[in-house]
Amino acid sequence: MTESPIKTIQEGHVLEVILDRPKANAIDLKTSRIMGDVFASFRDNPELRVAIITGAGPKFFCPGWDLKAAADGDEVDGDYGQGGFGGLQELKNLNKPVIAAVNGICCGGGLELALSADIILSAEHAQFALPEINSGTVADAASIKLPKRIPYHIAMEMLFTGRWIDAEEAARWGLINQIHPAEKLMDEARNMAKILAAGPPLVYAAIKEVVREAENMKFQDALNTITSSELPTVKTLYTSEDQLEGAKAFSEKRKPVWKGK
Repeated sequence: MTESPIKTIQEGHVLEVILDRPKANAIDLKTSRIMGDVFASFRDNPELRVAIITGAGPKFFCPGWDLKAAADGDEVDGDYGQGGFGGLQELKNLNKPVIAAVNGICCGGGLELALSADIILSAEHAQFALPEINSGTVADAASIKLPKRIPYHIAMEMLFTGRWIDAEEAARWGLINQIHPAEKLMDEARNMAKILAAGPPLVYAAIKEVVREAENMKFQDALNTITSSELPTVKTLYTSEDQLEGAKAFSEKRKPVWKGK
């Protein structure tokens, strides 16, 4: 039986998702569909609060689309499964924090996968690029996301030229949050995940929905939508036990116990 290209490890409220597809952790249609199922299961499991996505091995996080699979018949616009390519960037109602631990080369669809996370931690040796220009295609999701995440001119340079940047430059432009030695990357990602897992899940859900829904709205329209509790996660938060617990814990000068309800 062929081993799954996706490995998962659950530790408490944290799910680690490891892309393990030698030699380079490239994603084909089958792998993308599996990833979509994994992240949908993470989304729907109330016991899981934070996910970490990383690649197996010391060299590659993910180079994106598997060009060899494409040459063998995988359709570029085929069935990527729920969540779209890599299972994350189009997955609806994913209102939980996701951390990308970039352990190596992160390019093309792999960079788009990292951009779909909420926090990006990087190994010192990691490199980033959008080389699609060299194969005569467009980095579609990155063309939408990257100019909103880093300075426009830098994003356009990366898209137009396909040039590589190292972790230091990526951090300078705000593409990633932190840089760590390779041997400490997963420990740091797990520490970050534990901090988030101990926080209020209903607040995280509200934050993610607000950010997502407000992206293309005028400020006042977005604020009115939030304050009128039109967003399901905000309405749930403001009528929750956790909302009351937060107020009680503050008045009693203790740490709150979040139940996610």
